Amino acid sequence: MTPDFTNAETRDTPFPHFRVADLLSEATADAMLDWLDADAPWKLRIASFYEQHEFSILACSAPGAIAQLVSAPVIARIGEELSARLRAPKLQLVDVCAHRLVAGQTIRVHNDYIGEAESHRLVVQLNRGWSVEQGGLLMLFCEDDPASVTDVLLPAHRSAFGFEISERSHHAVSTIHAGQRDTLVYTYRKAA
Repeated sequence: MTPDFTNAETRDTPFPHFRVADLLSEATADAMLDWLDADAPWKLRIASFYEQHEFSILACSAPGAIAQLVSAPVIARIGEELSARLRAPKLQLVDVCAHRLVAGQTIRVHNDYIGEAESHRLVVQLNRGWSVEQGGLLMLFCEDDPASVTDVLLPAHRSAFGFEISERSHHAVSTIHAGQRDTLVYTYRKAA
């Protein structure tokens, strides 16, 4: 399993990021969804600006097809793509988590910035047949203000969104109206 960044499109506004369609093969994405639905160790987390189910894939025993998504070659490839496309120095992995939002859940405007502990992120969407009517849209903002929205992205199945975490990487996820919105989140920081 090798992530395919062929269709990546890089942008500098409202903050450095790139978007890529069809990052994962259908077989890999389907295997991941099957495992997330059947055996994954979800835990509900409630924070000041969101509520979601999540867990670290690195902290659990994932089956073979899923383990490939966190294998050393895949981790290295994603880190290299983030570095190259976002003009960053060499990166090292912090964690790979799965996130699930269900009906009624929202992630309000935030920037993910916590200092040097995390610097770059790739979010992979796993949402077969997702439609606008289901909500869960990724929204980008110029500032920490819902009125400053600049772009809205459908969480298309097998697509990904890579970005530089900074004080200006404001984004949010609109309320889920139906279904469950799953993502894989690869988090990196600048290598020492």
